[in-house]
Order: sequence, then C-alpha cells, then structure tokens
Amino acid sequence: EIGNLTNLFFFGLSYNQLTGEIPSEIGNLTNIGSLIDLSYNQLTGEIPSEIGTLTNLIYLYLSWNELSGQIPPEIGNMTNLTGLGLLSNQLTGEIPTEIGNLINLVDLSLSYNQLTGEIPPEIGNLTNIDELKLSYNQFTGEIPPEIGNLVNLTFVWLDSNQLTGEIPATIGNLTNLTVLSLYNNQLI
Repeated sequence: EIGNLTNLFFFGLSYNQLTGEIPSEIGNLTNIGSLIDLSYNQLTGEIPSEIGTLTNLIYLYLSWNELSGQIPPEIGNMTNLTGLGLLSNQLTGEIPTEIGNLINLVDLSLSYNQLTGEIPPEIGNLTNIDELKLSYNQFTGEIPPEIGNLVNLTFVWLDSNQLTGEIPATIGNLTNLTVLSLYNNQLI
C-alpha cells in the first residue's frame, strides 16, 4: 500500500519496468521532502490530481512513461518544486495557468508530448528558471512576451511546435542564454 509510506524522504523507482497507473494514494505521501522519480517506466493513465498535496516536494520526475490526459492544475500547489519533468509521455491539453505558481522552478521539461494551446503568459512568473523545454508539442499562438522576465534562462527549447507571429523583443532580456531553439515553427 503506497499510501502507508508516509515518512519517506526519497521515492525513486526510475529505470524499472513499472506498469499501470499512478495510484491516487500517492497524495498520502505528504511528508516526502525531496524527490519522487518514476521516470523511464511504462506507467499509463493520468497524473492523479492528488499529487498536488505533495507541497514539500522539491523534484517530480515522471518522464519517459506513457502517461496521458492533462497536466492537473493542482500541480500549481507544489510551490517548493525546483524540478518538474514530464517529458516524453502522451500528455494532452494546455499547460495549466497554475504553472505560474511554481516560482522556485529551475527546470521545466514538458517536451515530447501532445500539449496544445498557447504557452500561458503566467510562465513569466518563473523567474528562477534556468531550463525551459517545451519542444515537440503542438503549441500554437505567439511566444508570450513575458518570457523576457526569465532572465536566468540559459536553455530554451520551443522548437517543433506550431508557434506563429514574431519573436518577442523581450527575448533580448535573456542575456544568460546559451541555447535558443525555435526551429520548425511558423514564426515570421
């Protein structure tokens, strides 16, 4: 019973052959103080909204699975997160605006999914972020000018989407950038 493991500091089961869904009882692990890493497995189903109760968590890595459905808006309750890795799944829908609550994020990895809609302007709240990985999705609309608030960015991957419009002038604020990848869009 995963819900009985209430005093774990670290919950790492990456690179196994785990299958099935992430149980909603994961929300009972409210005392986890560091990391949940379930990457590189074969997990399916949706990310349970109960994960938003893990407000002490610093890292959440669910990448390289077969997770589907939307990113639950409750993820915005996890304000201590510095790393959020959901890349290479089958996630759909839009990035929830609540992502802007994660002001301690340093790494946001959502590439290689089927996410749609516009990149929310609330992304401009993530002023500590160093790496922003949103490539290989189906994002539309313009790059929000609020991206210029993210002055700590060194890596930005927005390539292989359906982004349109001009590159915002505020990109010039990102003086620490070493990688800016915008190819395979419809930018003018």
